[in-house]
Amino acid sequence: MNNRNALPEEFRWGVATSSYQIEGSVAVDGRGPSIWDDFCRVPGAIENGDSGDVSCDSYRRWPEDLDLLKQLGVNSYRFSVGWPRVQPGGRGPSNPAGLDYYDRLVDDLLAAGIRPFTTLYHWDLPSPLQQTGGWASRETAARFADYSGLVAARLGDRVTDWATLNEPLCSAWIGHLEGRMAPGMKNLRSAVDASYHLLLGHGLAVQAVRAAASSTASLGLVLNLSPCEPATESHADALAAVRADGHLNRWWLDPLHGRWFPADMLDLYGLDLPTKPGDRETIEAPTDYLGVNYYFRVKVAADPRVATLGFSQVPVAGAPSTAMGWEVHPQGLVDTLLRLTREYDAEALYVMENGSAWLDDADANGYVADHERAAYLVDHIDAVASAAAQGAPMRGYFAWSLMDNFEWAYGFWPRFGLVRVDYETQVRTLKLSAGIYRDIIEAHREATRPSRHVYQT
Repeated sequence: MNNRNALPEEFRWGVATSSYQIEGSVAVDGRGPSIWDDFCRVPGAIENGDSGDVSCDSYRRWPEDLDLLKQLGVNSYRFSVGWPRVQPGGRGPSNPAGLDYYDRLVDDLLAAGIRPFTTLYHWDLPSPLQQTGGWASRETAARFADYSGLVAARLGDRVTDWATLNEPLCSAWIGHLEGRMAPGMKNLRSAVDASYHLLLGHGLAVQAVRAAASSTASLGLVLNLSPCEPATESHADALAAVRADGHLNRWWLDPLHGRWFPADMLDLYGLDLPTKPGDRETIEAPTDYLGVNYYFRVKVAADPRVATLGFSQVPVAGAPSTAMGWEVHPQGLVDTLLRLTREYDAEALYVMENGSAWLDDADANGYVADHERAAYLVDHIDAVASAAAQGAPMRGYFAWSLMDNFEWAYGFWPRFGLVRVDYETQVRTLKLSAGIYRDIIEAHREATRPSRHVYQT
């Protein structure tokens, strides 16, 4: 039995994408290069040498993709604005053609009765800013605020829902410490500085959007969060799980909620923050919601071979897992949403990404009977409903992703889409999971529709 009746009538049902992952047309209409364009040129950085040069070709095929949204029956669509398409140099004047594209996209969504949820940064930093320090430089936070103001000035009369950053953890830790994402660095000092400036940029962008957009604008940011549990009952693993939670979760949650950066992690990193007067107030700027991306929980074992952090993620024996090797654990989403409600007094929560990759097998017509993805979708929607029934202030759920796309350093082999993309022909085909999601949305719509009383005389 599910608890979907706990989801409010105005609940937002959507799908999510990001600019570099679907748009293609990387050198069209004045778009400049991003750090991901550069990273994709590094030998061995991306599996199979793939890149987002063409990807799903959504920049040119947007009318087709809008039709997919209509077929799904969603009432919301989360997309990101490509910074190098809007402001190719990362500073200075905007690129009119870039803003025009997103202007049309927003108008098309609204005409279709679909509410736009706009993310300002989903990792595609303009290359010229990386050349002057990137997110490790304080200057980038200021430039991000300028860019955010440009976008809000153009779209803010119609867009009411804004996210500043998507998954700053990936930008800072994976991009600057582990080197597995752009810009491909492995430097703790750069990573800590980048983490700080990303949150500073978030706070500055909140100010910029509030100044430029409608007074009804709702602002937040999106964090990828994972419950961290010790792999064994040993004391060493218990301490490792605390460190993992600090690194993956509390480092981002605490400063946004008035607690500043966690002292235990500052001690662990052994580095001072690049603070200036007024920064704390800026980072703690009030927002209207928190976006959560959830994919898996993290089982943690102490590992002295890992510099500074001293922990490793270990697989869960016998647990179901996706094609990415990610454990399927819906209860972790319940736990995360309730933690945010109880420990951080969350007033509004959206699941902004949740999805799974499987080894899709298409038939001769391109159709994929993706029963595993459909089951994953159902179980995690029920997890959201369970959290809502226990008091979590749930406002929406966005499946990742609308369609198969460029999955960063993994290239194109992982398929997360509810819609299959044939990358050779660009033909889109709704999968079984798309129909399941459409049915869930329609069932909720019917269940929460105000009853119509018939009066007889």
